[in-house]
Amino acid sequence: MDTLYIGGGTPTFLNPADWESLIEILENGLSFSRGVEVSVEANPDSLNADHMRLWRSWRVKRVSLGIQSFSTEILRWLGRPHDEKQAAEALNHCAENGFSSSGDLIFGIPGQDLRLWHNDLRILSGYVNHLSIYQLTAEPGTPLAGERVASQSEAYPLYRFAQWYLGSRGFLQYEVASFARNESWCRHNLSYWKQGNVLGLGPSAWGYLDGLRYRNVAPLMRYLRREGLPWEWTESLLQEDRAREAAILALRTRWGIRWKTFRRRFGEDISRELGKALSELPPDLFVKRNGRISLSGKGFRLGNSIWERLV
Repeated sequence: MDTLYIGGGTPTFLNPADWESLIEILENGLSFSRGVEVSVEANPDSLNADHMRLWRSWRVKRVSLGIQSFSTEILRWLGRPHDEKQAAEALNHCAENGFSSSGDLIFGIPGQDLRLWHNDLRILSGYVNHLSIYQLTAEPGTPLAGERVASQSEAYPLYRFAQWYLGSRGFLQYEVASFARNESWCRHNLSYWKQGNVLGLGPSAWGYLDGLRYRNVAPLMRYLRREGLPWEWTESLLQEDRAREAAILALRTRWGIRWKTFRRRFGEDISRELGKALSELPPDLFVKRNGRISLSGKGFRLGNSIWERLV
């Protein structure tokens, strides 16, 4: 196993004894490569010295912090239990304990103007070499369901500003939502975009194995009591579907599609079809060189409309 990502929930809710049990299970059940990248998600309000001690003694190299914002008012509106002071303390603790830390920020929040967004980017980019930005969505069944959030066009200026500002701070946009300095890519995320195999463990986890996509059952007790594989849903992708998905995932990254490799993997017909679809779009959305096609900064901003052409 080359990467392990513990998250999709709040692992810092686990107490030290639970963490020790989890580590023992993982060590006994998985085979790790020598340079494995282990990342753990953490919330600023629940991260403590015991977590740091255990992680430092094990294999953890990266800590991904759900910062969201450094504005106390925005954090309250989002229902986050931490404040800006706790966020800064968590980032400092990660640095003091030798972890490579990453932070997530949210944009498109009601009341969030360019001044507040600039402040969030300025503070976080002073602490980390990797950060991700996500536009707020109000999903059904969540506390924000029914709230008015910024549309794609309303949030566009904030995303564009982040591209410019983070570039001025030495960050390179290597993925549609992620920026890194000094090539501090998240290897685990890159495995997704390369359509690599992903073993999803735990309730609600998603996995991908050689064209088979699956999702585990959500309720914890059903997951624990399930006999055999805990899959709730599976999908076997046809070769053409895998090709279209591979193209979309590749275009999420700065490396884009290398046509020679793509044709060798999926064949001439689908490669020609996808290439034609992309050629019909404005040329300033792309960067083309050395047999590759990737998105420009503008292309990243309009990514959804580009990927729709490939479905």
